[in-house]
Amino acid sequence: MTAPAIHLAGVLQGAKAALIEPFDITLPGGQWSVLLGPSGVGKTSLLRLLAGLPCAAQLQGQIIAEDGAPLTPRVTMMAQDDQLLPWAGALKNVTIAARLRGERPDLNRAGALLTEVGLGAETERKPAELSAGQRQRVALARTLFEGRDIVLLDEPFAALDVVTRHQMQGLAARLLAGRTVVLITHDPAEALRLADHAWIVARRGISPCALPCTPPPRRIDAPETLAAQADLLRRMGLASPDKVA
Repeated sequence: MTAPAIHLAGVLQGAKAALIEPFDITLPGGQWSVLLGPSGVGKTSLLRLLAGLPCAAQLQGQIIAEDGAPLTPRVTMMAQDDQLLPWAGALKNVTIAARLRGERPDLNRAGALLTEVGLGAETERKPAELSAGQRQRVALARTLFEGRDIVLLDEPFAALDVVTRHQMQGLAARLLAGRTVVLITHDPAEALRLADHAWIVARRGISPCALPCTPPPRRIDAPETLAAQADLLRRMGLASPDKVA
């Protein structure tokens, strides 16, 4: 597997105005890149454009892979909503994309991936019989089953409780190592835990974030991580407690 770097440049244009003014960034190959910012700033639009999906916004610029090959055939995406079929068991949900393409899925590999995410005994259980964290584990196994070099994550852990979110972050970091991963989040703590590289997305453009020297996944309670988190919160315009009315 050769996971490419991705270059994005231009202006993200909404229906009436620019959502993101001129930017020029490169997401390194084989590493985690995190796009951080508040809701509505255009992060998901960028991710949909990377995935080749329909999007109300338009990029007046370019998205290209470092190796010059098309992006879309090498991309898979995992969303905040697990998007599981309610009438299908976990194993069938993992293999749904292959079956929709008319392929014969490798059930042994799908089962092995469910075992890897801790659901080896739950292959026949339907989404309604699983917890929110378990459903996201099925969604992660489905993402891995596609075997793509580029993985796009659109706030996939945001709806989970704190403990489950922490577990899923660690699991994803381990299982997606070596791929070009682009994570969208509005949570500075999540960004700092997982990012090899991170940027703040705002209307005025996309600017890089300073990260601790320690490799991800980082301890969120480490002093250098907490200091970086405070800096990110300031840069995102969030008031300190003594300024909140």
